[in-house]
Amino acid sequence: MDCPAIDTIYAPLAILLTRHPPVAVPAGTCYGRHDVALLPGWRGRADGLAVLARGAGCRVIHASPASRCRQVAERIAARAGIALRVDPRLAELDFGAWEGQSWDSIDRATLDAWAADPEGFAPPGGEAGRDLLHRVQSFWHDMLAQGAPACVLSHGGPLRLMEGLAAGRRPALLDPVMRQGGARLYAVPCRHAVAEPGAISLRAGSRIWL
Repeated sequence: MDCPAIDTIYAPLAILLTRHPPVAVPAGTCYGRHDVALLPGWRGRADGLAVLARGAGCRVIHASPASRCRQVAERIAARAGIALRVDPRLAELDFGAWEGQSWDSIDRATLDAWAADPEGFAPPGGEAGRDLLHRVQSFWHDMLAQGAPACVLSHGGPLRLMEGLAAGRRPALLDPVMRQGGARLYAVPCRHAVAEPGAISLRAGSRIWL
């Protein structure tokens, strides 16, 4: 006897993507793994993000181990009453020998080679774009498998990839980057999704710019 086909049901999962607040670094400086300080005023931004996280029904905040993310995430978790998980897969790209240099001081031909092959190129002693892509995709898969509404606090590189994943398109290393302190709420189709009572109602595929 043939068994009837069973359709997989996907429900919208609220994912709040946010980038760390502005940092105390001179404009035009290359920094990825360098541990740089946040500018004054970051606590107010964190408190605002805590309100957003509560409103979205987030149960957990995933954060990069960099202090500019971890400090903010610790405050959001405490204000919103949610769990904090620090995940090294959310770290910024490792720029190797470029770390701390001004972008203007880096050889133009080398930067052009990076732009021509963002996945295969790696700065001297640094990380290739494909390695960043692989670890971000691994994190994303694991997060969705948990099925819990979540906030993700990370950096420009990982977030541009996650925005592509959240929007259902192929992530690209050269996509526009979220501004520092910015946040966007996505409703990501997920077969493991568990709704949080009283949370913002979202349709799968929707996005809110914050």
